Amino acid sequence: MRDSKRKRLKKRIFNSWITSFMSITLVLVMLGMLAFILINARKLSDYVREKIGFTLVLNDDLGKNELEQLQKKLSANDFVKSTRYIDKAEAEKELYEDLGEDFTGFLGYNPLYASIEVKLRASYTNQDSLSILEKQFLSYPQVTEIYYQKNLVSIINQNVRRISLVILSLSALMLIIFIALINNTIRISVYSQRFTINTMQMVGASNSFIRKPFLRQSLWMGFYGSLAANLIIFAVIYSYRKELDGIISLNDINTNSIVAGLIIVLGLLFSFLSTHFAVNKFLRMKFDEMFY
Repeated sequence: MRDSKRKRLKKRIFNSWITSFMSITLVLVMLGMLAFILINARKLSDYVREKIGFTLVLNDDLGKNELEQLQKKLSANDFVKSTRYIDKAEAEKELYEDLGEDFTGFLGYNPLYASIEVKLRASYTNQDSLSILEKQFLSYPQVTEIYYQKNLVSIINQNVRRISLVILSLSALMLIIFIALINNTIRISVYSQRFTINTMQMVGASNSFIRKPFLRQSLWMGFYGSLAANLIIFAVIYSYRKELDGIISLNDINTNSIVAGLIIVLGLLFSFLSTHFAVNKFLRMKFDEMFY
């Protein structure tokens, strides 16, 4: 009889442990995915911003040496991501592809000027920086005019800010939900052993002695749950690597290491704190209160 009771108790505790482990793993998977979204949302924002740039229209009589010196001077600036020289023939070809019509046929000549496309780094694509850079580029004697889409710059910056706020708000809400899920899961796990806690108190065990096995078990649960979550996340990324190309990459060691480490830290932290508070709650309970 006693053996059967012990078996049922062990089975109940084991089932509770498995349920808690799976719940923690799934929540950590969601947290890991959320971390990837936040990190890559910034990358996507920078990618869009770095498409903003200037077109510097050059003098017609500009020599090859002057052109090379100007391009080197531009590329040496910290705010410049890339430069591309477009000669008159290339400009004519690009305009023909856009219009679908050869405009030089009835003009009899190519009226376009050679130019340099300057793409900026994301941190320099706000309106104030662009105005300052416009004046700086116009001061170059080789440059006659500058073009960039001011309205498009404003629209992109406004939309990036709005999307960032929405993502951050949703992330904060989801983080609260995930923490609550882990906390409730562990509380239920500890609840199933509340009478064990009470029995240990009755025989004179100290609170720290009672907490120790629960905290040790929660740390191992958080550790194994975080390892399982990392395996699931990176297996999903590997399976959909073609679809995620350019957004998330397994070759991005820094980002992947940060996310993997964050999942392990959060798994250990949430498990430890939730168990600590749950055990303390039952340590303060009287025997009669444990039936409710």
